[in-house]
Amino acid sequence: MSTVASFEKVSFEQFKNDVKKQLPFLNEAEISDAYKELSLPKRGSTAAAGYDFVAPYDCVLEAGAHLLFPSGTRAKIENDYFLMIVPRSSLGLKYQLMLMNTTGIIDADYYYADNEGHIMFPLINRGDKDLVIKRGDRLVQGIFLKYYLAQEEEVLTKRSGGFGSTGK
Repeated sequence: MSTVASFEKVSFEQFKNDVKKQLPFLNEAEISDAYKELSLPKRGSTAAAGYDFVAPYDCVLEAGAHLLFPSGTRAKIENDYFLMIVPRSSLGLKYQLMLMNTTGIIDADYYYADNEGHIMFPLINRGDKDLVIKRGDRLVQGIFLKYYLAQEEEVLTKRSGGFGSTGK
């Protein structure tokens, strides 16, 4: 089977800035430890389509609350492919954990965005109990898919930012 992408960490500075913005209760030592021990996404079995993204730090997503969750990861993806992000089914059943944008789409050019292509998940706990997230917990999975183009005029726009940046 051929490969179409690779995962890598974002820089420590990018990780620290994004984590501080989203999880201000984490201190410098916790952020540093999370980065050092960060695991890149991997498949759980030989036939698995999805790459599991694991939490690099502990936190709690309270019932009814939402969080933009920094993964510390970026993906270098070949053109004509994208990474689709979906929640793990077990967390959806137990906590009604969802992505606020329902399905995440990571385009190949996101790797070059101003935020280093830092993959972050807009999570929401629609359930009635708190979700305690521990370092190493599998939260979402990413699946690489090929896409095709419709007949259209040539697109010349280049990406610069993250969420919602291509429509600006």
